[in-house]
Order: sequence, then structure tokens, then C-alpha cells
Amino acid sequence: MANTSSNNKRIAKNTLLLYFRTLLIMAITLYMSRVILNALGVEDYGIYNVVGGVVAMFSLLSGSLSNAISRFIMFELGRGDSKRLSVIFSTSVNIQLGLSLLIMVLGAAVGGWFLNMQMNIPEGRMTAANWVLYCSLLMFCVNLVSIPYNACIIAHERMAAFAYVSILEASLKLLICYLIVISPFDKLISYAILLVVVALIIRFVYGFYCGRHFEECRYRPIYDRSLLKQMGSFAGWQFLSNGCWLFNTQGVNILINMFFGVALNAARGVATQVDGAIQQFVNNFMTAVNPQITKDYAAGRIKEMFTLVCRGAKFSYFLLMLFAIPVMLETEYVLTLWLKTVPDHTVIFLRLTIIGSMLNMLGGTGLTACMATGNIKRYSIWISSVGVLVFPLTWIAFEFGLPVESTYIVFIMVYIGVNVVKLYIMKGLLHFPPVLFVRKVVVPMLIVTPVAVILPLIVANSFEQSFLRLCLTVIVSLISSSTTIFLIGLTGGERKAVVKKAADFRNKFVR
Repeated sequence: MANTSSNNKRIAKNTLLLYFRTLLIMAITLYMSRVILNALGVEDYGIYNVVGGVVAMFSLLSGSLSNAISRFIMFELGRGDSKRLSVIFSTSVNIQLGLSLLIMVLGAAVGGWFLNMQMNIPEGRMTAANWVLYCSLLMFCVNLVSIPYNACIIAHERMAAFAYVSILEASLKLLICYLIVISPFDKLISYAILLVVVALIIRFVYGFYCGRHFEECRYRPIYDRSLLKQMGSFAGWQFLSNGCWLFNTQGVNILINMFFGVALNAARGVATQVDGAIQQFVNNFMTAVNPQITKDYAAGRIKEMFTLVCRGAKFSYFLLMLFAIPVMLETEYVLTLWLKTVPDHTVIFLRLTIIGSMLNMLGGTGLTACMATGNIKRYSIWISSVGVLVFPLTWIAFEFGLPVESTYIVFIMVYIGVNVVKLYIMKGLLHFPPVLFVRKVVVPMLIVTPVAVILPLIVANSFEQSFLRLCLTVIVSLISSSTTIFLIGLTGGERKAVVKKAADFRNKFVR
């Protein structure tokens, strides 16, 4: 019990640290998006999003190994084997260096051909698009080599360091905004080059910190064939899941480009960026929870892991809901207030993207629990087989002349099915009872959501669109959602814990 209480306190502390980071980063990111969109223009902004999507397709190779690295590091920390941890880190760096070289070669060849021969780029902007491609490839590879260092920081739960480095990165990107505005050169090319410079700076900061604080982060030229085989097997099956997600996001982005042009890529880019800023609040919580799920499994604390899986899924949904309701009710006004030029279709894109994210968020802790076992063959096959349907169904919808919004409807329907399949895979892999998840997560979610939305919906429909209405909607929404979550969404034990934390927090300031 004492161990569980300590873990919960650590999760809460790490979450608060990450929220501080997110508030600052979100403000910088939203401001940066406005400045960059206006500096580049809709066409160039769309070019950057779609060409960056071509590079992101190589995350099919990198993402699977990155997840393997994070899982193996967290697992060994849970077991407490420092010697093995050092071997895993050095092997991970070797893997990422080799993969970076491979991606640079494949990206220059395959990505260059696809960009110049297949994509719909406005006349006169192909040279700038090629600059974006090669700079994006370089930035991608720099970030790739940083992954073992990032994984160590998160696995050790040093969230303060993670937060400070992220704030530094956001601040450097804010500086980019100023430099882009005053740049006498091609602004799209300048933007791509400056992002590479920021990636290099952050890479060296992570390396310096980890080398100073974690013994296992001192690189040694180690070759462990057995470990490579284990990581390769894990990554191979993860490859399927990553490929599915890639087709559902960047693949669909390319389909939108081919059928509708770069203007709608810009709209999708804006919607994705706002949704990403909102999700950061939930991702902070997940970043704090995920290491503990893996460590609980490694230490044999299965019952505690099941509790954390359900609690993590429920809380992540409620956290996203707190932000989603006011944003969805005031989407048009928020976008108009934020951007000088709002690309067509951005309002509906953002609303549908948020709904899809809320559904997808429910399966995050379940994925972590499955990955903790190291045996993800069945999981990857089934989830990939169902999830990948988004891409072909979108293609079919576009071929039959359905509007661009149809891809979001397809995504939502498919990922309802993915969540159902995921529960039954967890039952076979972990002996996790699906009825537990339905009772602890789905039922509270289905009751809380419609009740919480009633009052802010009344407010949004009672006044003309204005800044006053926005403020009222946000305030009423936060009060309504928080109250409903507390009274209906939490268990008795969770309510007592929240009251105790609030009392402790108040006493610190009263004294």
C-alpha cells in the first residue's frame, strides 16, 4: 500500500511538472502557428505539412525501434538491473545511428522521387519543397538519435529535466518566428533550415544531461546479438502498428493533397496542430503514468497494473474532455481570434479531429500494458488489420466523390472497432477482464460526457459570438465538467484522494 501511495504521489508530481511545461509550450506553439501561417502563406504552409508528411512516413522504420527501446529501458529499470540497462542503452544508440543512415539514403531516393514525380506542388515552389524534404530528413534523423536519451529521462521519471529542455526547444522555435518574419531569403527554405538548427541544439542538450546524471547513458561500442534479436522481434511486430497509424495520418494527408490540393493540407495542418496542443495536457499525464505500468508488470504487480490501466484511461479521457468541450463549442471564434487567415474547412476538421482523439485516447494505457509483456505479435496483427482500414476506405470515399470530411468519419468508426478489439487482445495476453474496463472507464465516460456538455451548450447558444461568450463558455464548461467528473466520474476512493490533495495544497499556502 505504501509503495502504491508513493507511486501515485510521484505520478501526480510529474504530471504537474509536465503541465507547467505544457502551458508555456502551448502558448508559444499557438502563437508560432499564427505567425508562421501568415509569414509563409496558405500555400507554403500546406507544402510544409504535406512534404513533412513524406518524411514522417519513414517513422514506419524508426517508430517501431523507438518503442522497443523505451519498453526495454523501462522494463530493466523495473527489474533494477543496472548492468543490463547499460548494455540496452549502448545497443539502442547503435541501432538509431544505423537507422539514421538508412533513412537518409531511402528518404533522398524514394522521397525525392515521390515529391518531384507524384505530388501536387504549386508551380515555382518545387525547389523550396525539395529544401523542405532534405531539411526534414536531417531533422528527423537528429531526433532519432536523441530517442534513447529521451527514453532514459522518462523511464527515470526526471520530468523536471524533460520539461526544461522542452521549454528551451519551444523558446528557440519562438525565436524562429521572429527570424522568419525579417528574413530577406525564401521564408519556407529559411524555416526548414532553422528547424534543423534547433533540433541539433536540443540533441546536444539531451546528450549532455543524460551523460551527467545516468550512468547507463555513457555510450560504449557494444554488440549484443541476443539483445538485438529481442529488440528486432519486438520492433518487427510494432512495425505493423506504426505502419497502420502512418497510413491513417500521413497517408491520408497525401490523399487529401492528391484529390483536393495544398489548401486543404493547410486546413488539416492547422486542425492537427490545435488538437496536438490540447492533447499535450493528456500526454503529460500519460508520460507520467506509462513508466509505472511497465514497472508494475516487470515487478509482478499485475493487479496494481490493471487498476492503473483503467484509471489512466479514464483520467486521460476526462482531462481531454475538459479542453475539448469549450474548444468544440467555440471553434470558429477561437480560430478567428488566433489566426488572421483561417483556411477553409478548418473548423469542421478540428471538431472531428478532437472527437477522433478522444476515442483513440481510451486505448493508450492498454497499449502500454501490452507492450510491457514484450509479446505483441497477436496485438500488432489484429490492431493493424482493423486500424489500417482508414486509408483504403478514405481512398474509396474520395474516388466516389464524397467530401473531404468523410475521412474523419471513417477514422472515428474504425477506431471504435479498434478499441473493442484491443480489449479482447488484452484479455488473452494479460488475462485482463474487458468488463472491468467497461465498468470502470466506458460507463462513467458515457454518463459524464452528455451531462457535462448541457450547461456550456446552453450558454453558447444563448449569446451572439463574442469574446464575452467565449469567456462564459470556458468558465461554465470547466465548472460543469469538473463537477460532473467529481460527482459521477470518480469512485468514492478517488474523490477522497482528490479532496485530500486539495486540502494539502491549500494548507501549504495558508501556512
